[in-house]
Amino acid sequence: MAEENVNNINILPEDYGCNILLEKTSIENVKDPSFPTNAYLVWYTDNGKECLDLTSCSKMVNIFDMYYDKYGSGGIKKIEWGYGKTNPKMWGYTKKQSEKKRK
Repeated sequence: MAEENVNNINILPEDYGCNILLEKTSIENVKDPSFPTNAYLVWYTDNGKECLDLTSCSKMVNIFDMYYDKYGSGGIKKIEWGYGKTNPKMWGYTKKQSEKKRK
């Protein structure tokens, strides 16, 4: 496969078991501790521009595979732990509103 065709492939994060929480964002946005603990910071190059994503996944290797397949061999710069402190099972959970009990 030619290097210039790599970015044209439609890569779905779900196929890799990943979820992109913030795409092409800044470091200030990803420092929020309300994100899950399994969120990683991914620095990569897209068409010569350095970008940062916050991606959650159970295995770092799946994140690497997804970004490698999407941006090619020179696309990934580094992957690090995020700043999240929320349990991944509880992240995005909203408590049900209980109805008033009848007397």
